Amino acid sequence: MATETDSLTLEGTWVMASAYEVLADGTRTTNYGEHPEGLLMIDKSGRYSLQIFRPGRAKFASGVKAQGTAQEYRDAVLGSSTHTGRASIDTVHHKLVFKIESSSYPNWEGSEQTRDYTFKDGTLTYSVPASASGNGTIAYSIWKRAQP
Repeated sequence: MATETDSLTLEGTWVMASAYEVLADGTRTTNYGEHPEGLLMIDKSGRYSLQIFRPGRAKFASGVKAQGTAQEYRDAVLGSSTHTGRASIDTVHHKLVFKIESSSYPNWEGSEQTRDYTFKDGTLTYSVPASASGNGTIAYSIWKRAQP
């Protein structure tokens, strides 16, 4: 019997519905705020671009990107996450794989990251394993297909 997961195709544009983290002690946090903004776009060959932003990030007081303060740079970096590369999905094992070619976090460049996912009622949810954070935190990203 075919299921919704069996027919999942990543191709298209996805809009971020939610993003949150669960700490090792079970506490829920939101690094990107209660209503993060983001897009995940994947073409038919699997090439993707992903952006997540915390709304309301402070503008640089100088108005010049190259003249920010240490705190402004820190907030800009920690309030966003972007990466591009190739994405694939294993519907049998419920694994989403990002082969990251470029990223706002340079340590991810050239890496392959596997996420457990679920797909239900048009919503794609995936989790970043606790091992990626190094501190037991599991991050969740929830995406809905963009409407035409």
